[in-house]
Amino acid sequence: MNKYHAEHTWVRIEGDTALVGITQHAQDTLGDIVFVDFVPVGTVAAQGTVAGVVESVKAAADVHMPASVEILEQNEALRADPSLANIDPEGAGWFYKVRLSNAAELEGLMDASAYQAITG
Repeated sequence: MNKYHAEHTWVRIEGDTALVGITQHAQDTLGDIVFVDFVPVGTVAAQGTVAGVVESVKAAADVHMPASVEILEQNEALRADPSLANIDPEGAGWFYKVRLSNAAELEGLMDASAYQAITG
């Protein structure tokens, strides 16, 4: 189950790691995504900080971390085919595999219905 940050990113716990990506709403707003820029593996990022960029035919947008993390892996399939962020933004289009630094931050994130309420 995904948890959502107000900056239109999600996090999903998978065992002792988590996946992070942009939301369906974010990709709908951006349109056709043509490029993604990752921060390096090993980066430690605080909740809310910019940890990458996504560019579309319409605009570029920062990717904000939904929680404080250490980045363990980048989605190389997404780098090779940025349209995965359009096709399956909350699945195959994930950006990072991470290790959470402060799991308590997850309690401050939104569930799907709360996120839907702010995005319409």
